[in-house]
Amino acid sequence: MEQEPQPAANAANPNEPADLIWRDTDFAVDPSFHSWSNKDNGHKTVYITVDDGPSRLTEQYLDLFDTYNVKATFFVTGQNPEYYYLIQEACNRGHTIGLHSMSHDYGQIYQSEEAFFKDLDQIGQVVKEQIGYVPCFIRFPGGSSNTQAEGYSPGLMPKLVNSVQARGYQYYDWSLASGDGEDRSTSEIVSMSTQPGEPGYDPATKQTTLEALPKVIEHYQAAGYTFEALDRTSWVCHHEVYRTEPESTNEGTEGEEYDETYDETYEESYTDETSEEEYA
Repeated sequence: MEQEPQPAANAANPNEPADLIWRDTDFAVDPSFHSWSNKDNGHKTVYITVDDGPSRLTEQYLDLFDTYNVKATFFVTGQNPEYYYLIQEACNRGHTIGLHSMSHDYGQIYQSEEAFFKDLDQIGQVVKEQIGYVPCFIRFPGGSSNTQAEGYSPGLMPKLVNSVQARGYQYYDWSLASGDGEDRSTSEIVSMSTQPGEPGYDPATKQTTLEALPKVIEHYQAAGYTFEALDRTSWVCHHEVYRTEPESTNEGTEGEEYDETYDETYEESYTDETSEEEYA
């Protein structure tokens, strides 16, 4: 009796659970894949995403998610090499790994399209060394709606949102920010993350966010939601991309000034169902 062939073991991630090896090919960058979802799946689902790690708090996030049987997505940076091993650990615990930025330096990565992809390729290689492949899931520093890029390279973001997808990536924004990118108390983060509509934002480097998460998770679980990690079937959340509107003058055209105060450098979560009746 012939046995079905088994997936090959991942040399870069030998401790990867056998039931998760399928992700090695399914989640890898693939320019030929075009079947992304722009509709919700009809289920009460929360996608928690955690940016800017791995950090000294990442293991605490992982333990907390285990306690509540929550799966999340980690959009990672290259800023803390001493914690790179936690990328593999997060993957092995069933979470999705996405790319955020190697440097998270806006002035560097948004100088040009070439500079952006140089940075993205660098963090992609860091992740590949940990889990064996370059994942297709990415998050732009500041999100696709950031206005800082316009100040460094006018017209860059409209180009990038198309070029990343042409190269086989998919970018993910968020549907509600809880404000934890600023100095917020634990109670403020809980309040902003449990408003009717959508849950909040969760940074990898903030102790207050870690303290707020149990109440946020309990709130949505009590309302019948499940927490899932992103995959290729998940709803794709895109912001409206900032575009400079030309102004006609006698001396030619000028671009509008960009707002330097708009900065989303933290992480968040979002749902693919927003019915307010679930929050009665």
